[in-house]
Amino acid sequence: MNYLNTFSIVARDPNTGHLGVAVQSHWFGVGALCPWVEAGIGAIATQSMVELSYGPCGLDLLREGKTAQEALDELLSRDENRELRQVAIVDSLGNVAAHTGERCIDEAGHITGNQYSVQANMMKNATIWPAMAKTFEKKSGNLAERMLAALNAAQTAGGDIRGKQSAAMLVADGEKSKKPWEHIIFNLRVDDHPEPLIELERLIKIQRAYKLMNKGDELLSKQKIEAAMQHYSAAEQYAPQISEIPFWQAVTLADMGQMEKALPIFARVFKHNPDWAELVQRLPKAGLLRNDPDMMKRILEVMKNE
Repeated sequence: MNYLNTFSIVARDPNTGHLGVAVQSHWFGVGALCPWVEAGIGAIATQSMVELSYGPCGLDLLREGKTAQEALDELLSRDENRELRQVAIVDSLGNVAAHTGERCIDEAGHITGNQYSVQANMMKNATIWPAMAKTFEKKSGNLAERMLAALNAAQTAGGDIRGKQSAAMLVADGEKSKKPWEHIIFNLRVDDHPEPLIELERLIKIQRAYKLMNKGDELLSKQKIEAAMQHYSAAEQYAPQISEIPFWQAVTLADMGQMEKALPIFARVFKHNPDWAELVQRLPKAGLLRNDPDMMKRILEVMKNE
């Protein structure tokens, strides 16, 4: 049995239909146990003396058309140890259901609101889940930002009586699909860290940076140069320390013949790490850059000029 004493939030964004779970715990690898999400289906948090099957089986029930409450009722009816469990579910329509068993370790409780539920157990005090609910309701922004704010509010209010160790966030869009893995927006885990929420926030920024970079590549392929450059610039603002983002920006520009824009970016990347110059020479063989010796010569010359 996994003693997953923790605090979490499940929620649906009414504006976008996005579904998510965010969690922190003093337990190794909470992201492998507590959060479950499927695009267009629902989100589930299973914790306390966690029964892992609540996640996949709960999603199965939602997929069959059951509401959050119906799914939770069925899960609990099968479980002789239901009073040890803490579970929350939000379905694709925003219906919410939650359960805190009578044998969950104090302080423990939950609050359900408009398309969300917050829940916690083995907390330092009983203000944690009310603080989460209040913060989530007042916070503006996207679902990930609001859920992270709720977790931070819980920690500020006292958090897990044992301390902190891991955190995770899962967010999917609202589109029901036979390929739900293509609709994951965030799948982030901090398995062991002295400040898991700070690390989770850092990973969220990096994830946003890569998504912006990918969107920039898509726009550039459609010859929407200005819009693409705006996305690349925004990506670098989220993760200025990661040279891979501008590297692929430069590669894409070079491949499209936009050398005057590509060369200054290559120069900056090569200065940060000369190994990128070695990598760029391997790309034509893989079909990721035009096989153009003159173009390659110009790219490599920027490193010599540094």
